[in-house]
Amino acid sequence: MTVLKFVAHSKKTLEIAMENGWYPAARYTNLRDIKNVDFKGIGFLDIDWKNYDFEMHIEAVAAMFPKITIARDVESIFDLESILKEAERLKRYASMVAIVPKDIRLAERFDELIPYEYILGYSVPTKYGSTSISSEYFNRPVHLLGGRPEIQRKLAEEMDVISIDCNRFTYDAMYGDYFDGEIFRPHPLGGYELCLRESIKNINTLWEDYNVASDYLNEPLLMEVVT
Repeated sequence: MTVLKFVAHSKKTLEIAMENGWYPAARYTNLRDIKNVDFKGIGFLDIDWKNYDFEMHIEAVAAMFPKITIARDVESIFDLESILKEAERLKRYASMVAIVPKDIRLAERFDELIPYEYILGYSVPTKYGSTSISSEYFNRPVHLLGGRPEIQRKLAEEMDVISIDCNRFTYDAMYGDYFDGEIFRPHPLGGYELCLRESIKNINTLWEDYNVASDYLNEPLLMEVVT
């Protein structure tokens, strides 16, 4: 089984992505992105980690029943207990909840401090955020948060990646660039929609030879697209 792929963006992007086996995503602060998509359970519900609001988050999770959602980032080890309590509540409405460890003091203590019922979230380094803990410590199923497609695929050689969210290619498409399987470059024909389609196709190809090692994805994704 290959990784689950999620993208949060416009209706057109979601339509193209879903045609190619991806699943729709949104932040709990921006559910309007999915208002025109009918399905049983959103794929991925992301958070606003800089201005986190748990009550707003759990209200959205309870309404959407996502396959995966993210608990508040663990920027301090002393916040872990309260975050796990929030994660326990989130898990009532989501198939999987990811804990995102960022405090370096957690690096060698995942098994001790984070219950195995939770997958881990790894924030791929970008301008928006990153995880300071080395990938070598991520010793259980991982969801990759953002970043460049080729970096995400490289990380999958170092950890057990079961899902990714990616929308970097949507920004490049606005400037006529697409992901060619290795890097972003100008598309020979150009055009926003064509760049989206080519990027998604090439990202899919990038993951074709990758099989998820864990058994977290044995249960089918409960989502039925209504056309």
